[in-house]
Amino acid sequence: MTLARRVTAEALGTALLLAVVVGSATMADRLAGGNAAMALLANSIASATGLLALILMFGAISGAHFNPAVTLSEAWQGGLDWRDALPYIAAQVLGAFAGVAAAHAMFGEPVFSLASHARTGAAQWWSEFLATFGLIGVIGGCTRSRPALAPFAVAAYIVSAYWFTASSSFANPALTLARTATSTVAGIRLEDASGYIAAQLLGTIAATALMAWLHGTADAPELKPATKNP
Repeated sequence: MTLARRVTAEALGTALLLAVVVGSATMADRLAGGNAAMALLANSIASATGLLALILMFGAISGAHFNPAVTLSEAWQGGLDWRDALPYIAAQVLGAFAGVAAAHAMFGEPVFSLASHARTGAAQWWSEFLATFGLIGVIGGCTRSRPALAPFAVAAYIVSAYWFTASSSFANPALTLARTATSTVAGIRLEDASGYIAAQLLGTIAATALMAWLHGTADAPELKPATKNP
């Protein structure tokens, strides 16, 4: 598959993922009548099932990363050429902002609006570290042992991570950056994004190193398509 096709798949898949995440958060917030638990439940289910569909849709083309953390992990393990990592990440970031704009258009919001939702502090950063660590671990383990089930495992993990983390599991630097451009309930203040991204990258490093050691780098096969990830 040519790089142009793979990068296009990453951009489009990430755009659709952000449209799902931001759109479902906005819809849930409007319909839940102030019931935060119900809104989170709706948002988590919509996000995970949407992600599952997108992984199955684009996995055979680009690997369906939709996430710089996944791209960096795969490049580190030899599943993606390092020369392709930067185009992948650029496509993911651009796609993520396009997805926010698409969600805003559906709900009559400005194309972009600066987020004001405060998300910072040690608990939030630790949550993002664990959320990303778990996501990369699920991908790394399942693509080695049960690749056909990896998309379903990722979707299941995302639903749970929405609930067991204080941050509601962003676990994706591109998604984090794009959500600074929405003033909806899905947003994160620009000044808080760096802490989230740093925690996500640390989680990626820790999980990638651990999974390589657990499986043995000499025996680890090249990572397959149909991987993610929120």
